[in-house]
Amino acid sequence: MKNVFFLAAAGFLTTSLLAVPSACAEGPMTMPLKATQEGSAVSGTVTLQEVDGGLKVKVEVAGAPAGKHGLHFHENGSCADQGNAAGSHFNPDASMHGDVLKDGFEHAHAGDLGNIEIGADGRGTLEKTIPRLDLSRGKYGVSGRAVILHEKEDDFGQPTGNAGARIGCAVI
Repeated sequence: MKNVFFLAAAGFLTTSLLAVPSACAEGPMTMPLKATQEGSAVSGTVTLQEVDGGLKVKVEVAGAPAGKHGLHFHENGSCADQGNAAGSHFNPDASMHGDVLKDGFEHAHAGDLGNIEIGADGRGTLEKTIPRLDLSRGKYGVSGRAVILHEKEDDFGQPTGNAGARIGCAVI
């Protein structure tokens, strides 16, 4: 069963599908990415799908400033308070900040997705598969969490990559 959400931003209409848990758990879940700052044109979608060996993550953004922007799974499934209610990076192993694909869970937060490149037209797409993550509520599950788009590039510095304010958010 699916519910349809409509998001109007910057003069155009975006349609996103949010999958409601069902017997078809292997299908993708798509959530709307919304601006956390009043008057911002940031919008998009976050699509998650369990695949062999991990979680396929696809983030499509529109209306964002050009350049690289940090992207992370955060602990709490809330976009309130300009995205601050999402809490810290998802980090079930209490690891240092890093690049989860390069460094693994032992040397990076499970929620460290790296950066998304936004073009001059305000659009960008990030697609990667993170080994060991899944859609459950278990140790490496992302259900009930949030995806945060940050204002600046994640430089992989400590403790959280210096990516600045939260400009976009999607609740999983």
